[in-house]
Amino acid sequence: MRLSSMEYYGLTKEFKDAGYFETGYHSELIKEIKGSIFSGNLIALSGIVGSGKTALLRQMQNILAKEGQIIVSKSIMVDKEKVNLAALITALYYDLSTKKEVKIPFQGERRERELQELIRQRRKPVVLFVDEAHDLHTKTLRGLKRLIEVVQDSGNTLSVVLAGHPRLKNRLQKPTMEEIGFRTNIYSLDGAEFNRREYIDWLLTECSEDDVTPDQILDPAAGDLLAEKLRTPLQIIQHLTAALEAGHDSDERPVSEEIADASISDSLSDWEVSLTRHGYDTRNLANLLETKLAEVRSLFKGDLEPARTQELRDRLLVVGLPVK
Repeated sequence: MRLSSMEYYGLTKEFKDAGYFETGYHSELIKEIKGSIFSGNLIALSGIVGSGKTALLRQMQNILAKEGQIIVSKSIMVDKEKVNLAALITALYYDLSTKKEVKIPFQGERRERELQELIRQRRKPVVLFVDEAHDLHTKTLRGLKRLIEVVQDSGNTLSVVLAGHPRLKNRLQKPTMEEIGFRTNIYSLDGAEFNRREYIDWLLTECSEDDVTPDQILDPAAGDLLAEKLRTPLQIIQHLTAALEAGHDSDERPVSEEIADASISDSLSDWEVSLTRHGYDTRNLANLLETKLAEVRSLFKGDLEPARTQELRDRLLVVGLPVK
C-alpha cells in the first residue's frame, strides 16, 4: 500500500505484516494435524490459492519447535517442479545432521540406512513439511510413503506433511492412487469456516494506531460487502488495499460501500480464474478431463458446442471444482 494512504487512515504497517489470524477452526485443524504427525503418517493439507496454507504451516512449525517434542524439517527448494524424493531426503539430512559438513551418500541403500541412523540418534519423532506439493510426481509420493515405512521399520517415527491446492487432494483420492491415498490423512482449509468479516476488522485493528477503530477506516457496510464477495485472506488483503488507496484518492474517510464495490475485480467470478485458484491451469485440466489443450481453451472461450461443454462441466463438478 502507498505510504500516503497508510498515513491518511492511521495505519502503521501493511496488511501482509499483520501476523497470524487464528480462529477456533484453525486451532482445531492444527490439533488434528499434530495428532497425525505424532502417529507417523503421510498428511495432506488442501486449500485454494490464498487460503492461508503457508501461514498455517508456519504457525504449526513454530508450535512444534517451541514444544520441542518433535524435530521439524522442511524443504526450502525454490524450483518446486524439480522437487523429487532425493531432494526431500536431502532436506532431512540437512535438518537432522548435527555436523557442520553434511555428507549424503549417492547410493540409495546406504543413503536410507544412514537416514535411519540419523533419526535414531536424535531420539525424537521427525516431521517433514513440503509446501506447494500439488506438483509432486506420483513416483515421489510413492517414495515418501515408502520412506515413512522404512523409518518405522527401524523403530522410529517419520511423518510428512504435504500442502497444496485442491488438485493435490483430488489426485490422492483417485482410484489409481489407492496405494497412497488410502494411507494419507487429508485435511482441507475450508473457506466456509473462515470468518471474513472478523478477519477484516482484525486486519484494520492490528495494522492501525491504537486510537483508530476499524469503523473510522472502513464503513461497516463496506466491510460487509467485502466479506460477502471475497473468499480468501489473500483476496481480502488485495482488495482492501485497493479500496483504501481509492478512498484516499477520493479524500474519503471512512471508505464507503461504493468505493469498496468498485475496487473488487470483475475477474473474481471468472471460471478460468476460479479453476486456477484450485491448482488447475489449462494443461492440468486437459489431463484431468483426458482431452486436448485446444478443447480446454475453447471451453473457456465459450466456443465449444453445448453438449460437449455440458459433458466437461459435469466431469468437473464430480471432482468438486467450481464451474459456471
